[in-house]
Amino acid sequence: MGYGVLTHMGMGLLLQEGVGAVEFTLWAMLQRLGTVGLVVIIILSLMSMYSIAVMIERLLTYSAAKKQSREFAPKVAAALREGRLDDAIALSSKYKKSHLAIVVNAGLQEFRSHQLSTDIPGEIVEATRRALQRAIAIKTAEFKRGLSHLATIGSTAPFVGLFGTVVGIVNAFQGLKQAETAGIAAVAGGISEALVNTAFGLFVAIPAVWMFNYFTNRMESFVVEMENSSSELVDVALMPFLKQRS
Repeated sequence: MGYGVLTHMGMGLLLQEGVGAVEFTLWAMLQRLGTVGLVVIIILSLMSMYSIAVMIERLLTYSAAKKQSREFAPKVAAALREGRLDDAIALSSKYKKSHLAIVVNAGLQEFRSHQLSTDIPGEIVEATRRALQRAIAIKTAEFKRGLSHLATIGSTAPFVGLFGTVVGIVNAFQGLKQAETAGIAAVAGGISEALVNTAFGLFVAIPAVWMFNYFTNRMESFVVEMENSSSELVDVALMPFLKQRS
């Protein structure tokens, strides 16, 4: 019984000495990072800064497009109902950040270029539709700018962090092998490297994936708005001009 008590006390002192000598605070773990761990952290930091810059730029772009389109839509609709084609073109030229204005402007410009020609109404309508589709394709590509980078960061950041995790675990086993005692201090550096790289990789990836899905949904709604506006422009707004001409 006395031997068991002494053994228990000895193990307790050893464990207390190992734990007391090692701190697992965030700053302490960062200080114990090896060369590979630091390189991984730097790469993930650059990926995070770039993804944040893309997020801010896309938020500003989408917000401006939505705001200007809300202001533009009723004004251009009123101008077209009253037959003021030139005023509608001038109005659509003012809203540079509105996706609806850019598409409508392309269609109206094409329509006006054929208005005084000898083309039949069907050819004018088809030319206008093609101009609208080209404008939609160009604006859709602009809305997609940067989203592929967010997707790439969201999918690769966990693997970059996993690389640092594997290296940290390898370093932990090497430290355990080289140490004279099996205390926590022998593996603290490797464990710290593994934990920090794993956490940071997820920290970079999760917001990038969330925002990629959010921006994709908003972009798809913008595409639907542009397609609906182009159809309404041809079927409702421009048909009266063609009827007057014929």
